[in-house]
Amino acid sequence: MSKLLQCFSLAIIFLASNWVFGQEKLTRDEYLSRFAPIAVQEMQNTGIPASITLAQGLLESDNGNSMLARKANNHFGIKCHSSWEGKKIFKDDDAKNECFRVYDSAWESFRDHSNFLVNGRRYDFLFEYKSSDYKSWANGLKKAGYATNPKYPDLLIRIIEENNLSDYDKGVSPKKKENPKKEVAKKEEAQQNQVIEQNFDEVIVKIRTSDNGIDFIKMPYELSLSRLAYQLNMATWQFKKYNNVPKSYVFKKGEIVYLQPKKSYTKSASYTTIKGDTPELISQQFGYKLKKLIKDNNLTKGQEIEAGTSIQLNTKKLPF
Repeated sequence: MSKLLQCFSLAIIFLASNWVFGQEKLTRDEYLSRFAPIAVQEMQNTGIPASITLAQGLLESDNGNSMLARKANNHFGIKCHSSWEGKKIFKDDDAKNECFRVYDSAWESFRDHSNFLVNGRRYDFLFEYKSSDYKSWANGLKKAGYATNPKYPDLLIRIIEENNLSDYDKGVSPKKKENPKKEVAKKEEAQQNQVIEQNFDEVIVKIRTSDNGIDFIKMPYELSLSRLAYQLNMATWQFKKYNNVPKSYVFKKGEIVYLQPKKSYTKSASYTTIKGDTPELISQQFGYKLKKLIKDNNLTKGQEIEAGTSIQLNTKKLPF
């Protein structure tokens, strides 16, 4: 750990944000909280059990953390096929460099999953089953050729039953049984949050390390650059330089703030942009030097890059 740790006399875990970075991943509960309403709506529209949609999404996307889910909003591993006219992304699967569909949002992925089953003739027989019969749907998907894994139905059924997803098919939210450890953790979190409220100006967040080895924090609340520098006993120029922001900048709650210079290498060789991406956002996401990013990809500062653009990054100098 770097010498920066010596600057911190307290370490209080701050409130969680929805920003996913580096090794941080969506949990299964977070995925269900976010996408269960969509699955229920699709069930009402099409008759596809919400439990099946959610189980497939959890399995195919690794709880929303797979490369396809993150870069292509593809939560169901649906390949291009001859009928697809949208954006594409390529990765090895059953064969090398296969084509997969790219969506502008996760919602579009769920909608296309429904259309894929409704309009696919080989799935016609599935709609003879009731929406409450998730076991027949799970086995039917394998029979129709949705997946090559012979254990695919068992995997789906296990996910459904472990998480009580069949409750969604009945129009109710699953009841979760809290174990004693989780209850204790909740009480500790509540106590920590109370401390944060009582000592708002004295809160110091814990340091994390990015994939390419840079120390950073996530802001627990909105704070100006100068005030943050004062709290962490660092110079304002360091925050300006490390985060490519002006001296007057105000960091927002949940925002990544680097405590060390960004690197000219990452673990990822490339990145496919999504709507709203700019060089600054990509630089901040990967802890990658902004000047190098702009130069290597012929970009300009503040430019809104077209979604689906492949941005080249450097991995040649990775020390790990």
